[in-house]
Amino acid sequence: MRTTSAALTDVGMKRPHNEDAYFHDDALQLYVVADGMGGHAAGEVASWEAVQAVHGMVKQGRERIDAFLRKPDQESVNSLRRLVESGIQAATYMVFGIAEQEPDAKGMGTTITALLVAGDIAVIGSVGDSRAYLVRDSQAWQVTEDHTLVQLQLKAGLVTEEQARTSPKGNVITRAVGPRDYVQVDTFVVPIKAGDRYLLCSDGLHGYLDTQEISPLLGQGSLEEACGKFIQLANSRGGKDNITCVSVEIIPS
Repeated sequence: MRTTSAALTDVGMKRPHNEDAYFHDDALQLYVVADGMGGHAAGEVASWEAVQAVHGMVKQGRERIDAFLRKPDQESVNSLRRLVESGIQAATYMVFGIAEQEPDAKGMGTTITALLVAGDIAVIGSVGDSRAYLVRDSQAWQVTEDHTLVQLQLKAGLVTEEQARTSPKGNVITRAVGPRDYVQVDTFVVPIKAGDRYLLCSDGLHGYLDTQEISPLLGQGSLEEACGKFIQLANSRGGKDNITCVSVEIIPS
């Protein structure tokens, strides 16, 4: 199978500039969304550098992808997981190193979610609260898990899902790329199916979006139209943050 994609970003209704970044490459079958943070426009630098670092690492690791395609066993699957994780770690070293050299960028960081499709699987790596959703057979679910304070409270049973949705601590990140020279990366391997559609997005979108709203918007029409509708929806509901979405469809070769 192969992939096709579309991507769109918008500054939103309140922010003076856009600190989100994205990447999509249907030849490499790599897709990335990053949401930067930091003063003096450092968030823009963090997200852009992180996206480029992931792309560079995965591009250099094409032999691992080819090895998986030749022999899709557990060892080669694990190698792809390590490739995605290494890409995010490379982004961490890069952003941390820049911040160490630039006083105005001290403490800058970014969330990141990356999707790599190879053969009959999708490998997803995630740090922070940018999300990956999967739509299959008209049902949508969140693949990634937010690394936020409110998510920790939710898992511990300290708040309900309704309280978590409106918590002022919802944007307090517990893991990010850049503040330190190492970060724990979540990775997921998902078997793919023709017709699957993925949505990668920053919290400027999913903060205004219920999971059940994703399938009607992403599951029908073109990917470009879906991205436009997602941006419009987030802005119509407040648009307090930058909004970025990358939509990906799995199609037969």
